[in-house]
Amino acid sequence: MNLLDYLPGIPDFPKPGILFRDISPLLANPAAFKEAIHQLDMLAEQFDYTHILGIESRGFIFGSALAHHAHKGLALARKPNKLPVASHREFYGLEYGEDALELQQSTLPSGSRVLILDDVLATGGTLIAANKLLKKAGYEVCGALTLLEIAALSGSELLNKSNIVNRTVLIA
Repeated sequence: MNLLDYLPGIPDFPKPGILFRDISPLLANPAAFKEAIHQLDMLAEQFDYTHILGIESRGFIFGSALAHHAHKGLALARKPNKLPVASHREFYGLEYGEDALELQQSTLPSGSRVLILDDVLATGGTLIAANKLLKKAGYEVCGALTLLEIAALSGSELLNKSNIVNRTVLIA
């Protein structure tokens, strides 16, 4: 099964020059979604982790499915001001602006070894911010997983320079 068939590109969204990859067709097809989780799990086996950090919002979907499948705990990296309790925050740049991630301070137990998961690797900024966020909170980062890498944006090069081991199911 070619999972790229279920991830159509939508040009110029959310602004001109950006190619948005729509995961809706993949999620709507049970066989494609199951295969995506299977392939993510195969890559995750390369890491010694206790928890997954899913990045808002599409990383929540794949992170929760993989955590359930792999019998691992799940933590959520949220967009700013969505958590009512004390949180760690890390800012980062996007290919079309700036944003931040937050992690509730009491989410993970001490000594957690965390695998970061997001749907798409573009410039790498989100994964680097998640890595910094987890380290700031005192957790060990085992690596990162993404369903799709947009090769033209060279995010994997930036991750390599930041010493973040990333595994990706698909490259487009």
